[in-house]
Amino acid sequence: MENDYKVEKNADARKTPKRIAFIKGRVAAKVRKEDEEMVMTFPNLVVKEIIAFELMVIVLAVVSLVFDAPLEWIANSEHTPNPAKAPWYFLGLQELLHYFPPVVGGVILPALAVIALIVIPYFRINLKREGMWKEHRKHTLAIVVAVVSGVSMVLLMFSVYAMLIPTLLITGLMLLPYFSKEEKGFVGWLGNRPLSWWIMTWFVVIVVVLTAIGTLFRGPEWSWTWPWEGVY
Repeated sequence: MENDYKVEKNADARKTPKRIAFIKGRVAAKVRKEDEEMVMTFPNLVVKEIIAFELMVIVLAVVSLVFDAPLEWIANSEHTPNPAKAPWYFLGLQELLHYFPPVVGGVILPALAVIALIVIPYFRINLKREGMWKEHRKHTLAIVVAVVSGVSMVLLMFSVYAMLIPTLLITGLMLLPYFSKEEKGFVGWLGNRPLSWWIMTWFVVIVVVLTAIGTLFRGPEWSWTWPWEGVY
C-alpha cells in the first residue's frame, strides 16, 4: 500500500519525525576546517625573543665601543645650552609647544592621543581589514573631507605647517583610489588599505616629522636653523 506524503516546512522534529532533505545543484558539503597546529609560547617564542635581545645588546655594545656618545660639556648653571633640547623621543612634544599654547601642546593633545589609543580598539574600524573604499564610498568620502577640513583649519589657524603638509599629502594618497579607476599596482594597493592603517600611518608620519624638525632644524631661541649651518 502506497503512503501519501505531504511536504511542508516544520522545525518541530516531534511533530514531523520523517523528513526529506533537498540538496540544490552545485552545492558542496561543508567540510569542517581542521584546527591549525598550535605551539607553546615557551620555548618557541620566548627563546627567539631572548636571542633577539642578546643580539641587540651585542650590537649596542659594539657601536658604543666604536663611536663616542654625543655628550656636551659638564653641566654649568652659568652657561646653559641654547636651545635646551629634550631627549630626542620628547622633541616632537617640544615642537608642539612651539606652535600651540602650553596647555594645548603639553596637556590636551598628548591626553587626546593617549585616550584615542585606549578608546579606538573598542570601535568597529575596519575589523575585517577591507579597503576603506570598498563600501559606502560617498558616505566615507564625506566623513574624510569633513574631518580633514576641520583638522586643517585648526592647524592653519596656529600656522602648524609641519603637521598640515603631511596631513594633506596623506589625505591625497588616501583619496587617490577613490578618484582613480585603476585597481592594480600602487593605486590598487592604496585602495586595499583599511582606515585603521591610514590613521596609524598619519600618526607615525607626524611623530617622525616633528621629531626630525626638533632634532635637526632648531637652533638658538628655537629658531629655524639649517643643519649645515652648524648652530644648534
